[in-house]
Amino acid sequence: MTQEAVTEKKDKKAVEDEQRSDGQLRLFLDVQPPVGCDADYHALEIAYRGMKPDEFEKFVGFFKEAGRNINAKNPQGETLVQVLAQHRLGSAYIAALK
Repeated sequence: MTQEAVTEKKDKKAVEDEQRSDGQLRLFLDVQPPVGCDADYHALEIAYRGMKPDEFEKFVGFFKEAGRNINAKNPQGETLVQVLAQHRLGSAYIAALK
């Protein structure tokens, strides 16, 4: 492995290990949904896709504090829990939603 590849791996590891601040997590509450998608479902899905399980759990607390709907549905009529049940690594995220 070249020195450049080793440096790149170390840099990537450092980014993966960084924790978002509460303010950064709260920014996910403000994501705008595409037309036809429930804003609450969209915010949860974007947070799931962009966060590690521990960050997502904290975000869900902020989401609930804001009075948002944890059982919001996507255009196919599914909650995020139903969608995540089909994902191999979804169990930690499902636990945060319950």
